[in-house]
Amino acid sequence: MPSLEEELARARALDVAALADAVESIGFECTRCGACCKGYETCGSEGGGDESEGERADEREPHTATVFPDEVRRLMGTAGERTAYDWRDVARPMPYGLSEGADGLEGETFEWALQTTGCGDCTFYREVDGQGACAVHDARPLVCRTYPFSVALGGTSQPMGEAVDEEGMVRAHECEGLGRDISRADAEELAAALKQRAVRELEEAIGVRDTYEPTNVEGVVVHDSEGQKRPDGRPLDVD
Repeated sequence: MPSLEEELARARALDVAALADAVESIGFECTRCGACCKGYETCGSEGGGDESEGERADEREPHTATVFPDEVRRLMGTAGERTAYDWRDVARPMPYGLSEGADGLEGETFEWALQTTGCGDCTFYREVDGQGACAVHDARPLVCRTYPFSVALGGTSQPMGEAVDEEGMVRAHECEGLGRDISRADAEELAAALKQRAVRELEEAIGVRDTYEPTNVEGVVVHDSEGQKRPDGRPLDVD
């Protein structure tokens, strides 16, 4: 199995033009359906759904889009509809690896996820005139900029489950916008973001590996490339 460093070298050598060819071949146009930003389908709808709909919604996981530490800080600076954001307004510990303890969640995790509403939707998701919108669109993280695509490299993520289509190194994940015409300029912009995301994911993975130290503190600890942190983004050794 290739090392993370070997995969990082492959990511840095990716040909953006070739990635754009693959994106263009698969085809994509965002329909603003909001599916990639939402968690529980029936939560928050007026009047609610029937019991069976509610049960189906409860079986779904909240939105879990990976966000890098510097992306959290950039989003904190956007403010948008508010005077200011703090870390917990933007990000939460990725729930994988955590368990429910007597006083709430506890354990160690290795990523940050975008914060969610009580319905499991991304906290920045909005609906405008019946279409999905993002309150921080210009500052949105790389995983959002590149959805529904990923690159087939070890150590990189596959958002929203297994691929439903692929072309060369590019994988496409479930999205109603797949198969639609995309301009060459848009394909190249998406391809450049895909390469950037692949590089960043591998750099983050290497950073987490190199800074990891086991902890025995109570509650939740997030290990990222900058070290060990509390759920509010503060370093573990800062009170």
